[in-house]
Amino acid sequence: MQQTVFSRLRPLLSSLAVPIAILLFWQASSSLGWINPQILPSPLAVLQKWLAYWQPLEAYDPAAGGYLAWLLSGELIHDVAASLWRVVLGFALGGGLGLLLGLFMGVSDPVYRAFNPLIQFLRPIPPIAWTPLSILWFGLGNPPAVFLITIGAFFPILMNTISGVRNVDGIYIRAARNLGASRATLFRRVILPAATPFIFTGARVGMGTAFIVVIVAEMIAVNSGVGYRIMEAREYFWTDKVIAGMVTIGILGLLIDVLMQGLNNRLLKWHRGIDQ
Repeated sequence: MQQTVFSRLRPLLSSLAVPIAILLFWQASSSLGWINPQILPSPLAVLQKWLAYWQPLEAYDPAAGGYLAWLLSGELIHDVAASLWRVVLGFALGGGLGLLLGLFMGVSDPVYRAFNPLIQFLRPIPPIAWTPLSILWFGLGNPPAVFLITIGAFFPILMNTISGVRNVDGIYIRAARNLGASRATLFRRVILPAATPFIFTGARVGMGTAFIVVIVAEMIAVNSGVGYRIMEAREYFWTDKVIAGMVTIGILGLLIDVLMQGLNNRLLKWHRGIDQ
């Protein structure tokens, strides 16, 4: 029994070994005075600031509202909610457009030839390069941030969808046609399932890009979110709060990637040969 528990925990312990070693070395270096705390605060100082960032700014007052509303009134919760809302909205827009256009470009050579030169021209342009135009077109606030995130999520999903559709093994297509499958059935039962692993890969890359873009956009165009709070902390030289914001971004990205990977494994059992 103990051996079974240890064998299950072994992958987790192996994954945590390097981060824990880095944190211990970092904390020891700070305690010994090797690192200037103004430049790089210790892990304990960052943790303390992160907890303060999470906590409500004011003491609980029953007359002002319920306990749950007070508990969720901290800066961190509001900033995380604002950033996640922008990421989800931009990712949905960019991912939806990228998936739709990618499917059309993948199955239709005329559509591919018509759009591919424009796509290859726009794709190398970083989403951040669109910042001045996004502010000029949409002003300040959520619209320019969502626009930049949409661009960041669009191209990874588009390119992976095109690759997935156009690289379906020809033997499957010929077999379906020999069995009398219509074009709609061929697309729904052969092409789309075969391209799904590529689409999920593009979605994971697009989500990572969306997080990068939202932080930069919040530093420039909005007055809320984790990126805005990092920029505010930089102006006041609150290095511990800057790192606390960075840690928050890392945690959010890790949780979302784990969820997407779990969804990927669940929906693609047939592709990976997973029985359970």
